Parts: sequence; C-alpha cells; structure tokens
Amino acid sequence: MIRFIAGRAASSVVTIFGASVIGFVLLRVLPGDPARLVAGHLASAQAVATMRRVLGLNLPLYDQYGRYIGDFFQGNWGFSYSVGQPVRALIAARLPASLELGCYAFLLAFAAALLLALLSVRRRPADRAVRGLSFLGLGTPPFWLALLLLLLLSQWLHVFPGPEGRLSPNTAAPPALTHFYTVDALLAGRFGVFADAVRHLVLPTVTLAFADFAFLVRLLRASLFEVSREPFMAVVRSKGIGRPAALRRHALPNAFLPTLTVGGLVLAELIAGSVLVETVFDWPGVGALVVASIQREDYAVVETFILLSAVVYVVVNLIVDVLYGVIDPRVRLRSAVPK
Repeated sequence: MIRFIAGRAASSVVTIFGASVIGFVLLRVLPGDPARLVAGHLASAQAVATMRRVLGLNLPLYDQYGRYIGDFFQGNWGFSYSVGQPVRALIAARLPASLELGCYAFLLAFAAALLLALLSVRRRPADRAVRGLSFLGLGTPPFWLALLLLLLLSQWLHVFPGPEGRLSPNTAAPPALTHFYTVDALLAGRFGVFADAVRHLVLPTVTLAFADFAFLVRLLRASLFEVSREPFMAVVRSKGIGRPAALRRHALPNAFLPTLTVGGLVLAELIAGSVLVETVFDWPGVGALVVASIQREDYAVVETFILLSAVVYVVVNLIVDVLYGVIDPRVRLRSAVPK
C-alpha cells in the first residue's frame, strides 16, 4: 500500500510541476507589461524599469519561476496592485462562495445521476428519457443554460432571484462560522436567511451540475448494465432477491468504482472551474475574481489561480486513487507487479 501511495504521489508532483510551468510561460508570453500596469500608463520609462526590478521581471525566467514556486508553497501569492490587496487575502475572501456552490452542485449531480441510473436500468421507457437528458446535458453550454434559466425563472416567472450574489441586497449575512451561508444561517437559527441563501443557490447550482450530471449518469448507467449481466447477478436473483434489491445491494457497489474516480475529478472541476457560471450569476467566488483580474491584466491573481486549480485537481485525484486502492485491492496488486 505504501508503494502504491508513493507512486501516485510522485506522479502528482510531476503533474503539478508541468501545470505550473505551462501557466508560468503562458502568462509571460501574453501581450502587456505587468510593470507598466503597476507603475501606471503615464509613468516614465525609468519608473517602469524600476518597477520591473522590484517585481523581479528583470531576472532570467528560471529565477522568476523558482521565486514563483517557492513563494506559492510558502503562502506568499503576490500582491494585486489593481485592487490594492494581497492575492491570498482576495482568494481567501472569495473561496467560501465557490466552495459552497461547487459542493452543492456536486451533491446534486451525484445524487441525480445515482437515482436516474438505477431507474434507467430497471425500466426501458425511463432509460430512453435518461439517455435523452444526458445528451441534452452534454450538449448544453453552461453559460447558455444560465442565461435561459435567468430569463425564464427569474425575469418572466419571478420564481428565483436574479444575479444578486449569495443573498438579497437587504439581507444581512449570518455570523461567519463555516462561511457557508446555508450552514451558518442554520447554526445561528436565522431560517429566513437560510431560505434566502437557498433561493439564490438554486439556479447557479442547477446550471453548474447539469453537464456533470449528464456525464456521471451515462458512466454509472453503462457500468450498471455491464454488472447486471454478470453471472453472479443470476446467482443473486436465484436466491429470491428481487431485481430492484439486487441492483441496489449487489450491482451498484460493483459499478460504483469507475464513478468514484470520475466523481473526484468532477468535484475538483466544480470547485475550481466555475468561472463562467459565477460571472453570469454575479456570484462572488474565485471564478468571478479571475475574470475581473483578466480584464484588469492582473496577472498575479491569474497566475495563482492556475497553480491553485492544478493543486486542487491533483490532490483530489490522489485522494480518489488511494480510496480506489483501498476499496479494490486489485488496483494495488496491478501497481505492484513489475513491468
């Protein structure tokens, strides 16, 4: 088991290194001069050159990269001169909103995929409907779905609020304990705030979860159909266990492993990659911060977000790989066999 974890950890380090190099180089070749942005468009050439030295942009690229990586893992993520705050403080202030939205979207996508995949295997008419819904989810751009839901359910029917952020303008935030407004409101006994937070979460959560639900339900449905045809399922049925119970108790645990692997990556994507959805709903998360930073050419924020997203993806993937090895010993045995 130790060898298995060490091998996965080593590959994770290589992945983070590759992602950091790509992000670092891409931001260096983009048009624009960070020193000019910080010094101001009316600054003299001498002032810009001085700012380049202050920012370390006059150093060789390998020196800049070394400082960039070292500062990141020490928690020094740079300074946003366009906002006038440290990048770490900016991301820390926005991260809870992204985490809350991403976690609820993942729970919705996973629960819906689980229920509909089981229904799809049991009933043929339901299977056709689930397949159609999954095709629709895979082919619908999230930003288009966000705009459609806002137009239909907010502007026309007035069922849910528009792009107002996490709460209505006249609603005060609950005491910050977990920084999840729904959880904090319940802990504080402020049920009106809880209801308002849920209403603001519905549309962005559905938008963010729809495509990932479509992917998960197709994967789990295919795994369930494959496992349900295995010989051991005939033995289970011969013991007098009904088909629904056999699917839940015996087929689902065996079909769940591929979905577990993909589910971890989906969770990481939802937390780190909800840029467009946050922008459409004016959700005050990290994604909206990155969009605003790109428009301001604030490369310190963008650079940190790229590396932070890579770390989140790799860490979640590592955890899922380890869980996969714990659940299925065959994975550990295959990794231990010399090639």
